[in-house]
Amino acid sequence: MDSMLDIIKARPLPLEQLRRIRDDIRDDIRATKINVLLVGGTGVGKSSTINALFENNGLEATAEIGQSAKPETMDISAHEMDNLIIWDTPGLGDSPEKDRKHQNQIISLLQEKDDKGQPLIDLVFLILDAGSRDFSSAFTLIKDIVLPNLHHDDRDRLLIGLNQADQAMKGHYWDRVNNRPENNLIERLEELVKTVKDRIKADTDLNVEPIYYSAGCVMDGEVLSHPYNLQKLLSFIMDRLPKKKRAAIALHINEDEKNFEINDDKENYREKVEKSILSSLLDYIKEVSSEVFQQVKEIATDPDNIKTALTLTARFLGNIARKK
Repeated sequence: MDSMLDIIKARPLPLEQLRRIRDDIRDDIRATKINVLLVGGTGVGKSSTINALFENNGLEATAEIGQSAKPETMDISAHEMDNLIIWDTPGLGDSPEKDRKHQNQIISLLQEKDDKGQPLIDLVFLILDAGSRDFSSAFTLIKDIVLPNLHHDDRDRLLIGLNQADQAMKGHYWDRVNNRPENNLIERLEELVKTVKDRIKADTDLNVEPIYYSAGCVMDGEVLSHPYNLQKLLSFIMDRLPKKKRAAIALHINEDEKNFEINDDKENYREKVEKSILSSLLDYIKEVSSEVFQQVKEIATDPDNIKTALTLTARFLGNIARKK
């Protein structure tokens, strides 16, 4: 039986009506667009990050984020995965003239509204190279371009990721067998996070929580290294997206569980992601049927049933994704 019907154990409504409610929820989720603005210099791993996080559904353009045109001519480009749109910005730092052009494009996109009058961009994801020693252009971009063009209530939708954590000390102190940093590298990465956090606080008075991770490496179809801290990164993304859009983006999460296996283990990031998606799904249900919402809410908030609710939610969203 369909998981959305499974999750409703008591049925005061006719089965056909429940099915119509289920279909309405499915259609609402599919119709919800998520727009992510991806910012980062050449070589920071924008393409590998997106492909590790999300299924590209066979769209070649998605697999070539950051590679679709020559840097000197590239403008912001949209890569659509059904209702998930990745806006890829060209790398900055080529020249002052090109940087100004690209910055103006970013400003224009940040100021754009959707058909409901809300900001088009749901998340600004700035990716830095954890092996770099110079983030000055990124700090300038945040201070002068990104934050001034975000509504005050949307400033928490800025996510800063430090990719290629395995190369932060030129490959040293990385446990390749267990695919995680050793203590010396952890100290370096934590210092880097603090440096970025403190600098942004000093420049903008904004509290951010950067995350270090590795998107892994795939060349010519061969997996050379697996991702690290990707489940944590996904939980950070969920936290920063508008609540209703979390269930919608869940349709695109990569089904390769190996991508999300190894994390810093400070928290149960998988459970955080699942609860975030469930909470978002409840909002969709509430809009369609308050009666069904009350039933599902009772099940989902019961400690004895939460794991079942999470499992069935994942199955329901998986079914939607496969039927697109």
